[in-house]
Amino acid sequence: MHQYLTRILIALTILILSLAFTGGPKAADKPYIILQSTTSTANSGLYDHILPLFTNKTGIEVRVVAVGTGQAIRNAKNGDGDVLLVHAKSAEEKFVAQGYGVKRFDVMYNDFIVVGPPDDPAQVSGLKDAPAAMAKIANAKAPFASRGDNSGTHKKELKLWEASQVDPVKDSGSWYRETGSGMGATLNAAVGMGAYTLTDRGTWISFKNRGNFKIHVQGGKPLFNQYGVILVNPKKHPRVKVKQAQVFIDWIVSAQGQKAIAAYKLGGQQLFFPKASKSGS
Repeated sequence: MHQYLTRILIALTILILSLAFTGGPKAADKPYIILQSTTSTANSGLYDHILPLFTNKTGIEVRVVAVGTGQAIRNAKNGDGDVLLVHAKSAEEKFVAQGYGVKRFDVMYNDFIVVGPPDDPAQVSGLKDAPAAMAKIANAKAPFASRGDNSGTHKKELKLWEASQVDPVKDSGSWYRETGSGMGATLNAAVGMGAYTLTDRGTWISFKNRGNFKIHVQGGKPLFNQYGVILVNPKKHPRVKVKQAQVFIDWIVSAQGQKAIAAYKLGGQQLFFPKASKSGS
């Protein structure tokens, strides 16, 4: 029932986006694309910064559907979008290999961090080994809030648990608590229950309800967070707006798009770091 209602809500969101601004001929004729993307990029405020720059340059409006990476990929597979921009590289490459996407390009990166209450009940603060920190949290049975939504962040979390040789799902409902929600809602839940959680740094910087929570674990290759952009394959879905979508992809990996990403800061902190690949994969 939950999955059925989720599908209905997503369909309604896409319909509303498709019908938005169609009150008159001029609005109806305005070119636009639908970008399937993540809550982390949308909630951080990045799109509010860079998309007006793109629209002012090209006249193309970008309508963002912000969901977890897993759902964004499913939406793109169904043809409910023109471009996919998410952060789960293996899933993105599979999307392309299966013929749903044309080519994948690196766009930008930041990193994941483990945040939690100031008393640090699992004593993980300062550890550079993220899987070891996760194992300590599990051994202490300290509360941990998981997104549990097949998002890019959730996929990364599961990889960290696997590397730590811990299966937290068997303890679901006790110390391990799955929210089934986006990053902002999961951070709110973590703060409310005094739990650790994994978040991308961009969302953490923009998060307003931190209370006395702090970053405990950061740094190291396992916490690297790469974002990629992909054109949805028009051979699978002929209604894909190839021309406009390709203009967007070309712009975001160009020097101008990369500069716009680097320029986005909150409180003097840069949220995303440009890292474009021009050849794709």
